Amino acid sequence: MTPMRLTFLAFAAGGAAHPMLWFFRHMQQTGSGLSGVIEAWFVNASTTGLTWDLIISAVALTVWVLVVAISRRAWSHLIAIPGTFCIGVSCGLPLYLFLRSGRPG
Repeated sequence: MTPMRLTFLAFAAGGAAHPMLWFFRHMQQTGSGLSGVIEAWFVNASTTGLTWDLIISAVALTVWVLVVAISRRAWSHLIAIPGTFCIGVSCGLPLYLFLRSGRPG
């Protein structure tokens, strides 16, 4: 595996672990569960702006993954979509780059 692919994989792992740590910490501190995390994303104008920035980025990444996966029949690349929406762009984008930088298909 090339150093570039290892870097993408490390970013995907870090991009999965780090946000989830903070989400779980928030849920533990507030006892509010996932709905409390989502509510906190819209607590003020600053967090709302950041949330919309990430939503738009996630949708753009999803469209890109879908177009490339369908055109190249690289179905395994579709795993980046749930990585993006279940964890975040910080996981989904480097995961997709890791997958894309491997062997075709």
